[in-house]
Amino acid sequence: MAIEVTDANFDEVVIQSEQPVLVDFWAEWCGPCRMLTPVVEELAKEYEGKVVVTKMDVDNNQGTAAKYGIRNIPTILFFKGGEVVDKQVGAVPKTILASKLDSLL
Repeated sequence: MAIEVTDANFDEVVIQSEQPVLVDFWAEWCGPCRMLTPVVEELAKEYEGKVVVTKMDVDNNQGTAAKYGIRNIPTILFFKGGEVVDKQVGAVPKTILASKLDSLL
C-alpha cells in the first residue's frame, strides 16, 4: 500500500530513503488523480521492498508541493538518492510508470 507523506515527514520518508521513491502528488477533488490511485496501489504491491511508493495530498501539504513546483496534478516525481530524477504529469498507463521505476533499479 502507498505511504501517505506530509510536509512533516517528507524528508524522512522520501529524501532519506535508501531505495528509489515514487511520490504521487494528488488531491481528493481531482478526477484524473482518482483514476491513477489504483495504478499507484498496484505499483506499491509489485515493487514492495524495491521502491518506496508514496502519495501526497497537495491541498494539505502545500509547502512540499510548492518546493517542487507542482502546478498540475496528478504529478508523479521519482526520487533517487534524495534527488528528483524523473517526472510524469497527468494520468498515464501503468506500463509507463513501471518502466520509469525499472530504470531506477
